[in-house]
Amino acid sequence: MTHHHDHDHDDHDHSHDAPGDMTFEEKMAKLLAHWIKHNDDHAQSYRDWAGKARSSHLTEVAAELDRVAEMTGEITAKFQKALVLVKP
Repeated sequence: MTHHHDHDHDDHDHSHDAPGDMTFEEKMAKLLAHWIKHNDDHAQSYRDWAGKARSSHLTEVAAELDRVAEMTGEITAKFQKALVLVKP
């Protein structure tokens, strides 16, 4: 089974080498926002696959994937808390 996983990390308009380009806090906020989106995308994928597993009568697999999605949501909440702490 193959898994296509699209990570677009080149969607910003700045050079990482330019001095004074962004403050550390700005970089951290941008990175945290990216991780939140990325994590939410993963959680949705886990929920989707849990539904497919449920439809295929793999109820225990579905339950595990539901738990993984829930745990992923908890990680997102930690990222969100960190983002609030970084932003002035």
